Amino acid sequence: MLLNLRLDGSSLHVICSTKTFPIFPLDKVPSFKKVKQNYIPGTHDGGDKGPPQRSNRHCGRGGGVGTIAREVIAGKNLLIVNPSENRVGKSRISDGFVAKKAKDAGFNGNGMVSKVHTKCSTKGLSYGGCIPAILEALDRIENVGDALGPWEERLSNKERTIILKEQARWERAVEIFEWFKSKECYELNVIHYNIMLRILGKARKWRYVQSLWEEMITKGIKPINSTYGTLIDVYSKGGLKVHALCWLGKMSKIGMQPDEVTTGIVLQMYKKAREFQKAEDFFKKWSCGKDNNKMEPHVCLSSYTYNTMIDTYGKSGQIKEASETFKRMLEEGIVPTTVTFNTMIHMYGNNGQLGEVTSLMKTMKLQCLPDTRTYNILISLHTKNNDIERAGAYFKEMKHAGLKPDPVSYRTLLYALSIRHMVEEAEDLIAEMDHNDVEIDEYTQSALTRMYIEAEMIEKSWFWFQRFHLAGRMSSEGYSANIDAYGERGYLKEAERVFICCQEVNKRTVIEYNVMIKAYGIGKSCEKACEVFESMMSYGVAPDKCTYNTLVQILASSDMPHKARSYLEKMRETGYVSDCIPYCAVISSFVKLGQLNMAEEVYKEMVDFNIEPDVVVYGVLINAFADTGNVQEAMSYVEAMGKAGITGNSVIQSSLIKLYTKVGYLNEAEAVYRELLESCNTAQYPDVYTSNCMINLYSERSMVRKAEAIFESMKQRGEANEFTFAMMLCMYKKNGRFEEATQVAKQMREMKILTDPLSYNSVLGLYALDGRFKEAVETFKEMVSSGVRPDDSTFKSLGTILIKLGLSKKAVLRIEDVRKQEMKRGLELWISTLSSLVGIQSNTEDCDEL
Repeated sequence: MLLNLRLDGSSLHVICSTKTFPIFPLDKVPSFKKVKQNYIPGTHDGGDKGPPQRSNRHCGRGGGVGTIAREVIAGKNLLIVNPSENRVGKSRISDGFVAKKAKDAGFNGNGMVSKVHTKCSTKGLSYGGCIPAILEALDRIENVGDALGPWEERLSNKERTIILKEQARWERAVEIFEWFKSKECYELNVIHYNIMLRILGKARKWRYVQSLWEEMITKGIKPINSTYGTLIDVYSKGGLKVHALCWLGKMSKIGMQPDEVTTGIVLQMYKKAREFQKAEDFFKKWSCGKDNNKMEPHVCLSSYTYNTMIDTYGKSGQIKEASETFKRMLEEGIVPTTVTFNTMIHMYGNNGQLGEVTSLMKTMKLQCLPDTRTYNILISLHTKNNDIERAGAYFKEMKHAGLKPDPVSYRTLLYALSIRHMVEEAEDLIAEMDHNDVEIDEYTQSALTRMYIEAEMIEKSWFWFQRFHLAGRMSSEGYSANIDAYGERGYLKEAERVFICCQEVNKRTVIEYNVMIKAYGIGKSCEKACEVFESMMSYGVAPDKCTYNTLVQILASSDMPHKARSYLEKMRETGYVSDCIPYCAVISSFVKLGQLNMAEEVYKEMVDFNIEPDVVVYGVLINAFADTGNVQEAMSYVEAMGKAGITGNSVIQSSLIKLYTKVGYLNEAEAVYRELLESCNTAQYPDVYTSNCMINLYSERSMVRKAEAIFESMKQRGEANEFTFAMMLCMYKKNGRFEEATQVAKQMREMKILTDPLSYNSVLGLYALDGRFKEAVETFKEMVSSGVRPDDSTFKSLGTILIKLGLSKKAVLRIEDVRKQEMKRGLELWISTLSSLVGIQSNTEDCDEL
């Protein structure tokens, strides 16, 4: 399967180390046992039974080796050499061990791996002939010569291949390999070297790998396609991405085209590195040969390669390309496997195309049977889409189909039930898991604890925790998760009980202390948080950075900055202060209490210890001095921020505008506001407070057009609030533009945004000045009925109305004296007097509320 294609090694890019396991569409799911099947070249039926086989090749020197069959078991090259026959397929030995070996390796049509035995003596039972005895001897006798002595004169190439391949320890493999080389009667070929390259590469013994490669070249043993594939595979898995791609480049430079197995390895590397475009480009170059700029279609690919590319496209979000690849697969007569359908279902489901998922399931059932993984994907997809009923239906369908749910099936569904607080259904599923001896992992256990807590079933939550605690299998992380579950919801007593249980089994680590301190912080028990911190060292547990950060944040947020500062000092002394975050918490706490001198002192201390402030620290200080109107101090921090090369954000810009508004610096405020507008986009604008500040500056200077521009923009966005309207009303009133002011007042009343005495007074003042006495009295009644308490300014405007209506100043003062002595009676008198003079029916029932 060689192509008329040359890959340019210089164009290859660095990729992340990946494993070449077959496709796993469902991320972060533990593997589960399946039975794998072996494939012998010549008998491959096109199904997706793992990576495709290599072409048959003659190898080595001197013709001592016949044909080579290569199979891939979960990315591991198993090389079978038949020295006595010129055909590939069944042989006396392969009949005895190939099928059984595949079964023992846990190899099936879906490309999944269960368990592989590691001891030679156990592996030897899979073979016939003298192999079991040889492997047992090597396992028992340390000296290689003594172990292999009885068979020294008659070890075939195939037997030497098996012996090397079955070694679990790289050191032992090297000893045997060197022994073989020391015997003149043995000729080691490229297959033996391939095996050693894989063993040493898996052990990450790169110096030995390079030495072995040089030895091959020196001895004239020509590398074959699988040699390069092995090197690419082990280097990429070992995290040496550049080296892996260098081997691909070397392969290209000698004119050797990657076969389908090697191509699959490269595609998997790019896919796992999430470099999907590179994977696609490589696949396109490989699958089409370039000859005189003419594209020639490649030979038919296997389902394994198609599955790899479908999964690559799916993970990169290229749904159309994945679908086209699937279509091409069908057009070329490649029968989709369970892995194919699983990958497509997962891809469509993750992109919200559940209709396609349903259609694929119908098609799948006509061509191949869904497996447990299929149903696990379906359960996961539907729980993510909040369709718990459909997920439960697939769970039942899986069991009706004769498939046994695995731990992933149970955990996925159980977690979905727990976060939805479906207690009864979750308990039924737990009973089924217990009946089937399915272990509940700690993650699910803590999720169930949270379920009971949030359902306010605290006693049941405690019994549930004790079940795992008393079993003695809970880890430190499990205890911390349970402490956190109780602590986050304020159940300190139960959190403390878990903390004590953790101590009883000697599993207290810094993690448990951290979550217990956090729990006390949530419960506002700062003293207890400090006590836990102080007790750590007596139990041999040293606080870490998280411990200090948590405690400092708790104390600072509880308005205890002085105490927080003392722990911050300890934190610095232990070398755990690497950024300004804890300092920022203490500074913010001092600012909140109005202790700006202390805030500045902490800031200076931070700078003295070469801890660089960030934009948040500067923002806190600038805003603090802006609130007090201290321009000089605020600007000093703006300048310091500029010198540090930190660009001001919208928060700092808003603080500066607030500062400039307080001191009346219009030009400076306008400049910052322009910067703020330039940094915003169509979905983000300056906040309401900042825009109101600008309207205030403009209205004070009667700059009507500029104020109106901001006002109209805010109204269009629905952001204009009570104070925005009130400022515009005052501006219009001040400039004698009563018609516009009256329109604003009307809008305020219609929108029912009058909630503050200041706003009501603005409207009442306008109506009193413009002679709109009836509207004034109605507005006053609305004010009283809404529960907003009138102030002196309110009655000043109302008094103006009474005087304009002919009432004497002395009479107005008497009404006001009554109000000051008795609020309810005074309000009634104001309303009745106003109503009678204006000609409105009075209603004093609302005065009872005041």
